Amino acid sequence: MTIRRPSAARTARLLAATAVLGGLLAGTAAPALAAGPGRTVPRTARVEAPATVTVSGQGRASAAPDLAILSIGVEASRPTAKEAMAAQHTAAETLLAVLDRQGIAERDIRTDSLSLSPVYTQNAQGESKVTGYQAGQSFSVKVRELDRAGQVIGAVNDATGDSGRINGVVFDVADPSALRAKAREAAYRDAHDKAAQHARLSGHKLGRLVSLSEGESARPGPGAAPGVAHDETGVPLAPGEIEEQVTVSAVFELV
Repeated sequence: MTIRRPSAARTARLLAATAVLGGLLAGTAAPALAAGPGRTVPRTARVEAPATVTVSGQGRASAAPDLAILSIGVEASRPTAKEAMAAQHTAAETLLAVLDRQGIAERDIRTDSLSLSPVYTQNAQGESKVTGYQAGQSFSVKVRELDRAGQVIGAVNDATGDSGRINGVVFDVADPSALRAKAREAAYRDAHDKAAQHARLSGHKLGRLVSLSEGESARPGPGAAPGVAHDETGVPLAPGEIEEQVTVSAVFELV
């Protein structure tokens, strides 16, 4: 009996056909397996957002002032505008000279306003008529030696006479940054304590800080001194304390 062997070309064709058939079988089996009974398509797990609590905190800090800010000025009334301005000019020069003798630096003196306005007089018939002019100038003066503020006020009053005006005085701290920092720390502690209490009340623990914002800092309105009599050479002042207030808003996670 004679055994015939397949040629090399025929063997190659058989191998190629087998490979193609295997690929077709593999391609049709995968969808059938995916769609088969008893199998489910996996879903992406949902991550729930953690519970949070939003609170506000307030902080206060106070300190003794080290700065007095005087509001002072001069006024003059004359029949004409030119005369009123000239008289005001002379009075302002007198005021500035006395401030210089009191050791107030030029950088601590600032003109706040300058004015010229007519003065009206009403006659028997009820008609108003311009009978003169009033000129004025006001200054803001920083006194950095707090215990000398009353002395400066008295000296200005004596030098300017009837043309002088003492409008008020406020007290402050030259550098409020340290006072503000203390108030900020107190505000954050207040917010943190409130959030921790809310966490306990709701059966949670306080988690990480999510966000923190700070509002504008504020100070209670400063005190002011009333007008001063002309025969006073010194004015007793009570500076009290300066208070800084800071408000923050914070969001914490609850775990």
